[in-house]
Amino acid sequence: MVAIVGQPVFAGVYLSGDYDGLRLHEVGANAVTSIGCLQLIVTAVVWVRLRRVWPFLATLAVVVAETVQYFAGLEGALWLHLPLGVLTVAGLVVQFIAVWRRPVRRRSVVRKVEEAGDA
Repeated sequence: MVAIVGQPVFAGVYLSGDYDGLRLHEVGANAVTSIGCLQLIVTAVVWVRLRRVWPFLATLAVVVAETVQYFAGLEGALWLHLPLGVLTVAGLVVQFIAVWRRPVRRRSVVRKVEEAGDA
């Protein structure tokens, strides 16, 4: 979350005339891309081990959007880079809130808790 939310800040620094902001934006883009790939691996494990597919699919959508946005930024296609950046940040924030509010749990633990409540 911190890495992706920092991206518009670094872009704003650059657009304000501080050219170091572009370097920071590039470093942030590399960090966000790397973290997205790691998150994709973690959610694949969640899918296999806990049988929860939605975190993987949501992460896959975000990673695809991040990748398209990354290359649009490299090509200078700001007409695509800027709106896709907004959508990517919003998508990751929504995903973060969804996981925070309803963490992925093992089914056996949930069943044991439910059974203990019934007893």
